Amino acid sequence: MAPGSRSAPLAYALADAARPDGDRPVGAPAIRLHVRTDERAAGFLALGLAKAHDAIGDRRPVVVVTTSGTAVANLHPAVLEAHHAGLPLILLTADRPHELRGTGANQTTTQAGIFGTSTRLAADVPAPTGRPGEAADLRNLLSRAVAAATGARSADPGPVHLDLAFREPLVPLGSAWPEPSADGLTWVPPRVVGDVAAVDVAEAGAVADVAAAARPAGTARRATDLPTVVVAGDGAGPAARELAEANGWPLLAEPSSGALGSPHAVPAHRLLLTHAELGGAVRRAVVLGRPTLTRPVQHLLGRADVEVVVIAPSGRDWPDAMRRAAEAHTAVPARMRAGADPHAGPPSWLAAWQAAGKAALTAIDEVLDAPTPPSRSGTRVSGPALARDVARATHADDVLVIGSSNPVRDLDLVAAWDEPRTVLANRGLAGIDGFVSTALGVALALPRRRVRALLGDLTFLHDAGGLLRGPFEPAVDLQIVVANDDGGSIFSTLEHGAPEHADVFERVFATPHGADLSALCAAYGVRHTRVTDVEGLAPALAAPGTGVSVVEVRVDRVGRRALMARLGAAADDAIRRSLT
Repeated sequence: MAPGSRSAPLAYALADAARPDGDRPVGAPAIRLHVRTDERAAGFLALGLAKAHDAIGDRRPVVVVTTSGTAVANLHPAVLEAHHAGLPLILLTADRPHELRGTGANQTTTQAGIFGTSTRLAADVPAPTGRPGEAADLRNLLSRAVAAATGARSADPGPVHLDLAFREPLVPLGSAWPEPSADGLTWVPPRVVGDVAAVDVAEAGAVADVAAAARPAGTARRATDLPTVVVAGDGAGPAARELAEANGWPLLAEPSSGALGSPHAVPAHRLLLTHAELGGAVRRAVVLGRPTLTRPVQHLLGRADVEVVVIAPSGRDWPDAMRRAAEAHTAVPARMRAGADPHAGPPSWLAAWQAAGKAALTAIDEVLDAPTPPSRSGTRVSGPALARDVARATHADDVLVIGSSNPVRDLDLVAAWDEPRTVLANRGLAGIDGFVSTALGVALALPRRRVRALLGDLTFLHDAGGLLRGPFEPAVDLQIVVANDDGGSIFSTLEHGAPEHADVFERVFATPHGADLSALCAAYGVRHTRVTDVEGLAPALAAPGTGVSVVEVRVDRVGRRALMARLGAAADDAIRRSLT
């Protein structure tokens, strides 16, 4: 929660419920309370808590409490991320009573419906009057709110907004907590998603018949020349790995898929997709999770000669940004789940991908390990080298929270684990807002695991306020690794970084800032370590210590575009040699 006056009734109740056993008033439920002064940080902290619980199979809604006015609007970025990521948040926003709305009353605006279509349920709750049955009605509303947030009936979890009006007085009047009651509560068991795996799509009805008839020649689902890959996007989970291994298919897994770490997982797969014998030969892609990271993967999914099959067990929509999906299932179809598909490509299909991926990764390592002179910034660390060291330092029980822009793409290029790691990311909208707070929420939810975050400097500065925690807040252990290249180097790898745009690039894309991260950390009372060379990375990563700490790694930005070109060229040569 964030502090405020109109939300004071909720604050007093939460403070009571957060008291330790023995001090808690009779009738008050036990809760874990986190207080933040910034509503945007509070929203993303809740998002991180929900994300961590979801990752370990313990989906539960996290409640966010704010006062009225702009405090509510500051939750919007977290609400959007939760909406697109399918994470259960319940937003309790305090409001003026209805008679004060539209009168020019202080700190009063239209809050009901402020989040638009991004909520699974929104309710404008009038100020209590003490009428008979009022408490039971509120319990019933909360039953619906929890069911909507968790997707119990819809299989589409996400944020819920209850705008709560309060009249004065806003302080307790000395009455005791009411006796617990089930009056009005409704138990809503989780919906069991229909198992369409038992039904072959060819027999599933008229829509499937029309879709089959409309497929272009050469994409028939039962064709004997149907080389297949599994594309595992964010949140795909172990099902992607199991599907690839059951059928002998290459697995193209993003870091936050939960599936990267398998003999079938192809490292640096985006570089293989440009080769005719590999990416060019794909005729079917089975998609799990939400792939968003790289253009080569999106190009693959948009090709007219590739049949796209989407497996999306939850959510109203299925991921299909290229609008090419031939089928969209809630579970793996029986024809794929039964084991090796005899129509899924030649016997050498998987072996060719594995060999090429291994060759590409070796070539990348050789480029990254080659001696290089210091850059103009005095650093010898590159973004991909940093991501590789972080990946190597991430053990099976660790949790890595990975930032958007270059960090997650660098990790996608260099990570090669023998078993999947828990890698979490804000890929709902793939923004940089609230990342520090999200990582802190993950660390608070998983106190028995080592949690590390890798992010860029702009991402860190954007949510530096997330470092602010009061003296009464629970302790948390989190190592924050900041790749500081003094700006946004991802743009240098895009078309904006081409030489013809050099006259405007620095100011409107790179946005150098010159911020002193050491001084900023000192202001928040956070330990800070600066690393300027590769040799200093491993020791800094190996001993994160307790509490929140920041490892600032000075990363070269000026040479980023040239480095990525060298990595691509070396990998391409190695892939070609592996195919001969």
